[in-house]
This record gives sequence, structure tokens and C-alpha cells, in this order.
Amino acid sequence: PRGSKEAHGFSRCEYHRVKQQFPQIFETNDEIKLQPRSLAWIVSEFQSYSLLETHVDVKGKAYEELVGANLRGDRGEFFTPRNIMRMAVEMVNPKPEEKVCDTSCGTGGFLVTAMNHIIEQLKREVADDFGLGEIEWSDYQKSVVRDRIKQIAASDFYGFDINPDLVKATKMNMVMNNDGSGNIYRNDSLLPPHEWSQELKQELADALKIQAEIITNTDSIAFFDVIVTNPPFGSDIPIKDTHVLEQFDIGHIWRKNVGTGWAISDTFQTSVPPEQLFIERCLQFLKPDGRLAIVLPDSILGNPGLGHIRQWLLEKTRIVASVDLHADAFQPRNGTQTSVLILQKKTQEEINEERYARQITPYNIFMAMVEKVGHDRRGNTLFKRDKDGNEVWVPEENTSPINYRNAEGAIVDVQTERKTRVIDDQSRDIPQLFADWKREEGIGW
Repeated sequence: PRGSKEAHGFSRCEYHRVKQQFPQIFETNDEIKLQPRSLAWIVSEFQSYSLLETHVDVKGKAYEELVGANLRGDRGEFFTPRNIMRMAVEMVNPKPEEKVCDTSCGTGGFLVTAMNHIIEQLKREVADDFGLGEIEWSDYQKSVVRDRIKQIAASDFYGFDINPDLVKATKMNMVMNNDGSGNIYRNDSLLPPHEWSQELKQELADALKIQAEIITNTDSIAFFDVIVTNPPFGSDIPIKDTHVLEQFDIGHIWRKNVGTGWAISDTFQTSVPPEQLFIERCLQFLKPDGRLAIVLPDSILGNPGLGHIRQWLLEKTRIVASVDLHADAFQPRNGTQTSVLILQKKTQEEINEERYARQITPYNIFMAMVEKVGHDRRGNTLFKRDKDGNEVWVPEENTSPINYRNAEGAIVDVQTERKTRVIDDQSRDIPQLFADWKREEGIGW
């Protein structure tokens, strides 16, 4: 039909324009391969929606469900639920001007969540400067904020993933959400820095405003203030290469000595699950005092045979928080019991002082258990119920008035109240509890 051919032609022209606008995402030879009839149907389905005005969370959720489902591989990739990402980002609290990274970025959920977190802070700061709420900003003031957001996305957000399709997906996710693709690179984050491609080193150096020549080993990659990540994990994807293991203390065999704890040996392990090495790599990527939010299997926190990792963490970091997640947190795709750790990298001076004193300076740790994650093991949404078992309904926020013609024939606005069910999700409460605890502990970030 003529309409199908016109839609196909228009879409091809628009796609060509988008490819030129975002060459960092699309290859020059990429083409739309759908038949005209199929493309016309898709266009008609999307016609009634405005992606530019859609709430970011809805857009990101839809994108990750549609794209992520087709890109999941067999390398331990189980993308983090959005409520857990939001909890982790709010707890680690990245701020404007801080460099943020995800070392296993997947489709970019953590980076988008972190960027939105910083944008909200930026908007509050700008609103205070303007003395106006966001809804009252002029077009000029809005353009100032948009330019600042683009600048932040271009200079402060970084991601690595070994999967080229996921790298492209992350870039597109960043563009869809806040018009900035960030600095997303295809790279095996566990490779020794001297094996990184020269192109990667140069691009990374340009973005960080450093010299590419200094990127040589694990002591030269402390680039970031905040890392938020969920590394691939599982014993079925072990790291066995000695040239990779030799970069890491955790890649060595450790032996337990009575009375003195664990001691590292010169011998390398035959294989190590990747999540264990990612802990150390993330800390290598962090600046001193940098903050890490990482999703890890509970075996690292409780397995007696992994006591050397816990000892190493206590020596190298301050364990700020440990949040135990319900077993259904990653369901329906994965039932591994996991936790979110919030760590702060110690400075070398702090490490040296504690070694000299032969003891770790005592401190408090925030600990919590999330027993309800908003869905069951089949992925069905769960809602809060009262003591009688009835679902709890609350008024929706920001409901718009409706037009109503009264008895005199005049059209008036009538404020209505719509109600919605409350998702039974305790992860939403953790950030505020953590913020209150931080104030009591005198933690400034």
C-alpha cells in the first residue's frame, strides 16, 4: 500500500539523519531491514506516544525489557531490577562534577539511574539560583539546564562492557533518557591495562583529560569517584588466564594461619569466579576515598572458604553498608541470593597506619534486609495489604482536573481524586534510612 511505502521512505530518511547525528552509536552501513508493511504498523503503534515527554523511568524500563531480552548472553548477564539500581545509586549518592562508572554496564541501567540522580540534584541547585520552580523556567533557562546536562553526560559518565551489542544499547539508552551517550567503551574490564587497545586508551584519556601514555598498569587507572555495578558472576564462567589473575591479590591462593588470619601466597589460583576479581578491579578504578556500590552473591559474604576476600576488603576499604536482598530480587530470571555492598576506598595513608598499628580502626556498618522486593518469583507485582488482607490504595500525586459542564452550562474544572495501589517494596525505604544513619555517623557524602 502507498501509505506503507511512504512510511518506509520517511523512516529511512530519518534513520539516515539519526545515524549522522549519533555516529558513536550507529555504523554507517546500518539499515532498517523491516518490510514496509511491518514498519508502517510499528510507526502506527508508536504514533500516539511522545517519547520526549514520557517519564524517564517508564522509557528506561520499556527499553531494557525490549532490548535487554534480546541481548542477554551466557556470560552471567542478569540485568539488575530497576528498584535495586535506584536503591544502590541513591545510597552511594553520586554528585555533580564526580566521575561515575559502571565496569559491566549491560544496557546502561545503572548509568542512566545515576545520571538522573545527578540531574535532579542539578535542577534543585539551578532552581535555587533562579529563585523559580522548574515549571516557571523560561525557554532560555531550560536551554541552560539542557546544555549543562549534555556537558555532564559527555564528561562524567563512563561504562565498559565486553559485549558490543550491549555497548551500543547503553549508548542508545543514555541518548533516549537525557540526550547524551556518555563515554561507553567495548572492553574486557579485567584485561591488564597494557593490553587495552591504543584507540580505547586515547579515547578514554581524551575524555578524562589525561595522557594516554600513563595508562600502563593497575596503579594508573584510579580515574573515578563513584562506581555502581552488577558484575557477571558464576562458577561456570571462571577466569583462568594467569596474565589476568596476576593483576589481583584475589587471584592468588591465600592460606589461613592460626591466630594471624589469611596470608597471600605467590601461587595463582587455577580459576576464579569473575565477580571476585571485579571487586578488586573496581577498587583499582576508584580514586582514594571513592565510593563503590556493587551487587554480589552472598557466598562472598558468608562462605568460610572466602574469608580471605572479606579480610582483604576490611584492609582496603571501609565497608559502609551491606543490604541483603530477598531471593526473588532477580527473579524470574535468576534465583541467586545477593546483597548490595557500599564500600569506600581507603587512602594509602590509612592503610599504612592500620598496618603499623596491626589493627583495623573500628567503625559501624549499616546493615539491612530487604524482605519484600515488589514481585514474586514469577515476576508478578506484589502490592501492600492491610491487616485484613485487603490491598492498600492511596491517592495519586499530581492528578489533573477534568472539565465539567455545570447546570448553568458553564465549563468548570473539577479536581478528582484517583487512587493507586502501593507496590510492596522495601528497597524504596532503604536510602532514607541509610541517609539518616550517615548523618548520625558523620558521613558527609
